[in-house]
Order: sequence, then structure tokens, then C-alpha cells
Amino acid sequence: MARIVLFLSLWMSLLTPAAWAADSKTILVFGDSLSAGYGMALPQAWPSLLQQKLGSDWKVVNASQSGETTAGGLTRLPSALKQHKPAIVLLELGANDGLRGLPVAAARQNLEKMIVQSRAAGARVGLIATRLPPNFGAPYTTKFDAMFAELAKTHRLPTPPFLLDGIADQPNLFQPDQLHPTAAAQPRLLANVWPSLQPLLKAR
Repeated sequence: MARIVLFLSLWMSLLTPAAWAADSKTILVFGDSLSAGYGMALPQAWPSLLQQKLGSDWKVVNASQSGETTAGGLTRLPSALKQHKPAIVLLELGANDGLRGLPVAAARQNLEKMIVQSRAAGARVGLIATRLPPNFGAPYTTKFDAMFAELAKTHRLPTPPFLLDGIADQPNLFQPDQLHPTAAAQPRLLANVWPSLQPLLKAR
């Protein structure tokens, strides 16, 4: 019996992160306030609605933080991957970099590192795009908007959905700050994410 226990202990210690993730049914939503449920009860946020849609087949962990930048996300991600061992990581970051006028090249580099880290941990990756208002100037917004599609192409990810598609031009679906969607808009956010998530759910 002692030999069997020893063998099992050694076998478990040799399992790679990818092996853990392969058996996982966890989706890690890793974003900012747009995914954290800012200004509403957490069950109203789109990641919670995703959990309801998937039922007990999958576990959705919402590790999003309001105000998070890509640099902050890059710092937090390794511990989140280690703790939750997700099969899928949905990255929804970059909006706060853009709103602060931070260099697009730095944001892209941070997102790229998070894609690589997630895959090294055995997770399939989905990237969720955000956009900036036109008052930030065409050169900056053009670079920022292109960043998500370019990363997806480079790393062969599903086409990044624009999270606020269909509501960005509807002020009544935003909270008074006109930055954060209301609870009523959350089903639409989930509908925007769903098509790009489906192939990740089916892949093995």
C-alpha cells in the first residue's frame, strides 16, 4: 500500500499545468470594470449570466477588477492561473490603458504575454476587444482598435468581439458616468462574447 501511495504522489507531482487544465471545466474571465460588474450586483454582470447559460457543465470564475490595466493584469495572472487552473481564459483588458493614454505598444506587449502565459498553463484563450471614443485622436484610436485583431491573428485566436457592440451608441444603456453599461445591457454583452467563446468550449 505504501508503494502505491508513493507512486500516486510521484505521478501527481509530474502532471504539467497543461494536464491540469485539460481536465478542467473552468472559464477564467480576466478583465476590468466592464466585466467586474461595476455599479451593479455581481449576479447581474455578464460573467454571471454566462454561468447561468452554461449551467453546471462549466464553472465561471470572474477574476476581473475595476480599474485594471494590462500591466496590472499581467502581474495578477500567474497566481490566478495557478489557483483556478482554467481550461479557458477570456482576456478583457486594455480599456483603462487607452483611457489613460498609455502607449499602445506596451498594452499590446502585456496582452501578448498574458496570452502566452495562459497557453503555457494549458488554457485556450479568447480575447475581448474594447474601443475608445474618437476624441482621443485618430492615430491613437486606430492603433488601439487594431491591436486586438492583430494579436488574434498572430496567435490564432477567435476573432475578438467588441464587448459594447450594439450598445456603445445608446446612452440609456449606460450608467450616469457614460462609461459603464447598466445591468439591462449585460445580456447584450454576453451575446457579443458568446460566438467567439463557442469554439473554445468545443475544442480539446
